[in-house]
Amino acid sequence: MYDIRLARWARTLVDYCLQVRPGQLVAIQSTPLAAPLIENVYRELLRTGAYPLPLLNLDSLEELLLREGNDDQLQHTPLLLEGFAERIAARLGIEAESNTSALTTLDPARLARRRKAQGAIRNRLQQREQEGSYRWCLTLYPTVAYAQDAGLSLSEFEEFVFEACFLNDPDPAARWRDLSQRQQRLVAWLEGKQRIRVLSEGTDLTLSIVGRRFINSDGRRNFPSGEIFTSPVEESLEGTITFDLPSAVDGRLVDGVRLAFAGGKVVEASARQGQDYLLRMLDIDSGARIAGEFAFGNNWNIQRSTRNILFDEKIGGTIHLALGASYPEAGGQNRSALHWDMICDLRKGGEVWVDDTLFLKDGRILI
Repeated sequence: MYDIRLARWARTLVDYCLQVRPGQLVAIQSTPLAAPLIENVYRELLRTGAYPLPLLNLDSLEELLLREGNDDQLQHTPLLLEGFAERIAARLGIEAESNTSALTTLDPARLARRRKAQGAIRNRLQQREQEGSYRWCLTLYPTVAYAQDAGLSLSEFEEFVFEACFLNDPDPAARWRDLSQRQQRLVAWLEGKQRIRVLSEGTDLTLSIVGRRFINSDGRRNFPSGEIFTSPVEESLEGTITFDLPSAVDGRLVDGVRLAFAGGKVVEASARQGQDYLLRMLDIDSGARIAGEFAFGNNWNIQRSTRNILFDEKIGGTIHLALGASYPEAGGQNRSALHWDMICDLRKGGEVWVDDTLFLKDGRILI
């Protein structure tokens, strides 16, 4: 059955998110589970005059490599991917998994080794993005696996995704432009500020943003989005923070995380669930205990946790902190194979102070 929202989705991805132009080579990376959206995106790229490059994979193949590959295979980067990183003008990633728990029993060290092996490709694409010759966008196609994680039926989760992406609106791009303008006013207000303090139950954390800039994430990279983020000064974090919402990393559920920082590094860490995995990930490299991101969630069409970070970190009225790799465009300098977003819900009691101004209270931005 044809759904007009799939066509809106594809048009928004191609025109608004990736800003594709005629003659550009555009990669589409996904699995066959996302076929309805892939077909609509492919059609839209043809209409634009671009050259679509579909790169479809079975989501089981990465599991096979991680379980059965030797060390050389885990660390191998095909020459094809190196050429891919140099030639494409844009890349659309469509997450579409059939089993989000497939990697839960794997040794985290093997996962970390695989991430490090892909670091050169990531760094080259990041460099090209900063030069303005490459764009990317990541979205998620509803599958049974994601619906189960969210505690919803497939049809309920589909409606959740359409609403989160503003696809029930006849002109989703107009809604995203409006959100972008509102967020840009916040980014402008935060420019030149020096210190942030977060207060809530189990949380009293301070960090410096001197010389750092907030980025307006308005749906052009993550789709959906709706957040403003920065990379805090690496050595500045002091205090404790408790994360209310669970997060799933490589299929492992980690819940009730509490971190204590001193001199910018995590010096204590605990979790009600998944503590062993948390502690192992903190030690994968020298940058894993340092915060690479601090952000405000600002998408009020997302109001519930789905155990999927693409949606959960955007929940209106939350903040999130990511351990590991920072964002050079925000002024960040930390390098790590890890980038793990954890969410603190401030909607039922919490404050964020920026210098001497109460910026957010009970999830609502006041300025």
